[in-house]
Amino acid sequence: MAIRVERKLNSTDVIDALTDLFILRGVPSFIRSDNGPEFVAQAVRDWIAAVGAKTAYIEPGSPWENGYCESFNGRFRDELLNGEIFYSLREAQILIEQWRRHYNTKRPHSALGYRPPAPETIIPMDHRPTMH
Repeated sequence: MAIRVERKLNSTDVIDALTDLFILRGVPSFIRSDNGPEFVAQAVRDWIAAVGAKTAYIEPGSPWENGYCESFNGRFRDELLNGEIFYSLREAQILIEQWRRHYNTKRPHSALGYRPPAPETIIPMDHRPTMH
């Protein structure tokens, strides 16, 4: 997952973020998003088609069609945004990036049986400390 923190994002910013993700993870079959102007811009739609993916926009006013994203947005709000006041864009970028790294590597996820998502955080059974 990636989070870009800026005062405003445009279609070029979306393409830049997606490019980074596609290099790391490969090109997905579909890009599901809301109908925000930065996602429905012709440049973004053309670029998505050029890399071999398809768009799957949710219906306006239907956030339940993008349940994973909405669930993430709620956790992001509850775990970070509701408890912070950012005094500068740079401060927001740093704190949000710290939270994103924690979320992606250490935070337990219910979908994973309340285990963290990153394999490097899991201690193999034969290397766990024993209780004496």
